[in-house]
Amino acid sequence: MAPGILAQGVDMAAGHPILIVDDDDALRETLAEQLQVDGEFTVTEAATVAEAERMLAPKEARFDALILDVGLPDGDGRDFCLKLRQRGLKMPIIILTGSDDDSDVVRGLEAGANDYIAKPFRLAVLLARIRRQLSSFENSEDAVFPIGPYVFRPAAKLLEERTKNKRIRLTEKEASILKYLYRAGKKPIARQVLLNEVWGYNAAVTTHTLETHIYRLRQKIEPDPSNAKLLLTETGGYRLDPDGIPHVGG
Repeated sequence: MAPGILAQGVDMAAGHPILIVDDDDALRETLAEQLQVDGEFTVTEAATVAEAERMLAPKEARFDALILDVGLPDGDGRDFCLKLRQRGLKMPIIILTGSDDDSDVVRGLEAGANDYIAKPFRLAVLLARIRRQLSSFENSEDAVFPIGPYVFRPAAKLLEERTKNKRIRLTEKEASILKYLYRAGKKPIARQVLLNEVWGYNAAVTTHTLETHIYRLRQKIEPDPSNAKLLLTETGGYRLDPDGIPHVGG
């Protein structure tokens, strides 16, 4: 999508980025195609542990969930899952396997997987499992998103600037605005789309309400609210640039 062009569809604007790691090319490509049909998800594919490592390595890499096969050419998916958990990655991981033996399931869950699905499976079942895990994760204390110098904890409605030992409390609506814009992945979101997502289809709420919340949010998070670097205005809407203010320190 070209810069400045607003996403008019909610799902297209806020597709969950998902990484599918499976060496079965036909299955992986079919899953990627089907998951992206309605714009609810955007999919990146990897056929090996090494490829997945490369996808996850960049600092800016962001995946809301992993679909991970057990039998990969260069490793066991459960071992890779454990490695990711030990590294501190907390996004939902759903393991795919050709076996539904209890011992295999237990081993996968003990490695840190959130769910376990035996092949063959129905796409509708996988979709339901993904949605359930995403919903649980986004409302858990483990959901943490980097935004500029802040660590954003949606469940706690809190922004932390650790280098300054600073904590910014957010209202429920402010946290919802930030979470939705973050999920949009730097894509501009039309005011009406954002309004509907945060407030619902309430005829009594106008875009002026949204603009007021955006103004107050900028007062809290922008070093210079008159020259916004994180929460940007686009023609007809807004977008979040999590990299607009460099993160300093750890």
